[in-house]
Amino acid sequence: MAFVASKSEWAELCTFFQLLSEGKVALGNAEGKPSGKAWPIAMVQRVEHDGVRCYYIEENEIHVKGEGIDRRFMREDFTYAAEKLVEVLKNPGTEVESPEGMEEFLDEIGIYNLEAQTDDRTDMYLAFFSADAPLVGMCIYSKMPGMHSLLDGGRAANIKFEQVGIRFPSPTVNKINQLETNNVVQDRISLIERLGGQLKFNDAADKIFRSNLHMIDLHFPRMVGEMARTMYLEDVSKVSELVERIKEQNPLKIKDELIRKHGYYEYKMKEFLLALANGLRPAKLYNGTESQIDGMLLLDGDGNVLCYNKANRQAYADFLYYNSRLEKGDMIKDKYGVLERENGLFYFKLNLKIGLKVKN
Repeated sequence: MAFVASKSEWAELCTFFQLLSEGKVALGNAEGKPSGKAWPIAMVQRVEHDGVRCYYIEENEIHVKGEGIDRRFMREDFTYAAEKLVEVLKNPGTEVESPEGMEEFLDEIGIYNLEAQTDDRTDMYLAFFSADAPLVGMCIYSKMPGMHSLLDGGRAANIKFEQVGIRFPSPTVNKINQLETNNVVQDRISLIERLGGQLKFNDAADKIFRSNLHMIDLHFPRMVGEMARTMYLEDVSKVSELVERIKEQNPLKIKDELIRKHGYYEYKMKEFLLALANGLRPAKLYNGTESQIDGMLLLDGDGNVLCYNKANRQAYADFLYYNSRLEKGDMIKDKYGVLERENGLFYFKLNLKIGLKVKN
């Protein structure tokens, strides 16, 4: 009997089965393609409904050990299951039915959670080369259902701009806030400027997020704030292109040598993206210490899996840099894009949301 689940759930399971089937994973390059190198996988550890399970990859079998289970299954069974899941993931919609025979297979191998239930934001742990090797915590991203965000936005990720230049009366403020167009944030900013106002960068709105950004650089909130402003005004979303705009604007007023020779703005953005991929969140205190997340597994549109991790830091950073983009969150839910009075002054907030979009 078929049952329905989200593509995100099926994608995690498909990635898991693919790793067990292949017994190795290709290392990705900056373009989201195989680099030509691959690492063998000796064991995959995953959290199931009854606790931690270890899946040891042997020549022809998968040896599953955990609470109440010590069984062996043929690797070819996981190959077949992964292929069937790739087929259904290509179907339209955000939710799809399970392939024929999938429910029976999941019952046989004792999997009841399509997505691992963990507290440390990892989806699974891998042991490369040897089952005794240190475990590497990984998050799963998939092109097929649409990848979840690196930075999910939300109210905690808002950046504040002080409205200066002229003091607007209440009817003018209401006129600005009630403006509704297809590009409402851009047009409200333009209206503020036409009426004689200016938006001057203030700071990250949330105290914790502000401190987290300061861990990258004390001036980093201004840098990402100006990137967000540029995204709305110039309709440029790719992070690499926005950084090029910022290099020309030079909002931090740093020396040209630092920009051109040292790649200051690129470096700071890559450090931020790596921190996001490895656990930095707007509303959770970030102190720069290592999280349990060591990298990501990327499931492409054909069911192939790529690996990015801290051991290949430069390729990981370049991949994030060239494949991430700023996105527009929900204005009402995230409470931005309006002039708001605070301590006698007016502020206009922009939301910082960053997603991954990798070409097939």
